[in-house]
Amino acid sequence: MPESTTTPSADRPIRLGYPSSPQTALDLLAAAGLSEDQAVLAPYDLTDPFSTLRSGEFDVLVVKFGPREDDLATSEVLDWESRALVVSASHPLADRESVSVEEVAAYDAFERPGAFPEYLWDEIVPRRTPQGREIRRRHRVNTIAEMMALVVSTDAVHLSVVSLADMAPPVVRVIPVPDLPPTPVCLAWHRGAELPPQVAKFIAAVEAASSAAREG
Repeated sequence: MPESTTTPSADRPIRLGYPSSPQTALDLLAAAGLSEDQAVLAPYDLTDPFSTLRSGEFDVLVVKFGPREDDLATSEVLDWESRALVVSASHPLADRESVSVEEVAAYDAFERPGAFPEYLWDEIVPRRTPQGREIRRRHRVNTIAEMMALVVSTDAVHLSVVSLADMAPPVVRVIPVPDLPPTPVCLAWHRGAELPPQVAKFIAAVEAASSAAREG
């Protein structure tokens, strides 16, 4: 947990980045007892997801799938998010209530965007299913919008998390994948940055709320 420090920017809103849907970031603010106007929320670039922390553009990021970067610190696990498959509404799997990851191997999936860490993409889109079937990571795009557009126009599939349903147009389906483990949700910040007091307090409050929810 970061320690509070006195900085010239102590009164400004928290600069909070998120990877896809903003809902998780909003939920974490609410858990910490903060209102939306006490933060500036924005998505971060998935082609280089941690550059905004390293450059100082963001104070803290919502991160998933457990990044392991030497220069980043992470909170305790705050929540868990279920896995899901993104497909076109016309896809052969679109009408299913759930899909096994073993079925995903029959369709082309997506390679990591840009400089997204390879080890982390292996968590999101495994190279093989638990039974050893190869997941063909053939498509490469740079944004969620580009991914969804390609999904709509082809039989491509994307393994992700259920919160992508918040961003999916009517022509896209987001289907639970129950045989993949849920992903941890954490906050991350740059180890070398001097955190403003409001950011440190936010992280501590979210961790406390998460602990209380688990114990309750």
